[in-house]
Amino acid sequence: MQAGRWALVRRITPIAAVLAIAGLIILILAIMLVRARGEPGKDINGNQAAAAQDKIQQRCASQRTYDRIKDELFRRAVEVRGSGRTPFDRLSSYASVRMDRPLLTDHDPELGTVRCSGRLSLDLPPGVAVVGGRRTLSADIDYVLQPAADGSGDVVMLEGADAIVVPLATLARTGSGPALQSPQIAETLPQQGVDGSAPPAAPPVVVAPAPTAPPVRPQTTRQAPPVARVAPSSAKPSFNCRYARTRGEIAVCSDSGLAALDRQMAAQYYRAISTGDARQRQLLTRTRDEFLRYRDRCPSENCIAEAYRGRMREIGEIAERR
Repeated sequence: MQAGRWALVRRITPIAAVLAIAGLIILILAIMLVRARGEPGKDINGNQAAAAQDKIQQRCASQRTYDRIKDELFRRAVEVRGSGRTPFDRLSSYASVRMDRPLLTDHDPELGTVRCSGRLSLDLPPGVAVVGGRRTLSADIDYVLQPAADGSGDVVMLEGADAIVVPLATLARTGSGPALQSPQIAETLPQQGVDGSAPPAAPPVVVAPAPTAPPVRPQTTRQAPPVARVAPSSAKPSFNCRYARTRGEIAVCSDSGLAALDRQMAAQYYRAISTGDARQRQLLTRTRDEFLRYRDRCPSENCIAEAYRGRMREIGEIAERR
């Protein structure tokens, strides 16, 4: 009887070992199968993320963006020149822009805002040039793209473009070309001197007079508390501090509190631009220039801080159509 039991145990032990090994193999195969099924999903997610990033990058480097940058350059040049918008609008269609090394530097998914940078070159058509005889103007710029509320594309805001805008305001005729076949352009633009000097009758650059009062209503007569001074590299406003030139820009780049106010105001401005209609966007742009002129004439940090607070109230009123 005892011998029979031992014989039975000897037969069961190999079977149990075989079953255990088979179970282990099945478990390993199941794990491998799960991993194999998971890998394509990772590839898909990774491809989707890469495609989304490429789409954002394309906004920085699209021809439509470059055309809007060109229009903005000519619009600013008209403001500096103070007159003659019609020939500038026509000349814009004959000029061309090139962007070297367009780079995506920031993206705000909530606002849809994209910040880019690159080396911009504006090529003027034959027959016109700026003072000095140049027909190509170049500068390192930053440009912010904000989707328009009407779905017409991106609204473009430029930083560091003064190296192009200021000389562009001195446009004059130098000879003949397709653009000058339009009598409206040929008769409006002055003739440049043979040595590339400014034309005798060139229109003066209009400098806006200092405002006698802030363009925004102060909420209170109580003086804003002083903001602690910090090193310029520690302050991060909404614009690039390497282009800071005016007194107001330098003050904001040197003060963390003012930089925070600038970021807050910029976010509010972008939201208003993206949701407003054409009239509101025009009003926001015009009052923005007034605000910047007033800010840059402020004698103290407290004045600048109060100007920012007033500007944010003004943006809110424009957005609410008040």
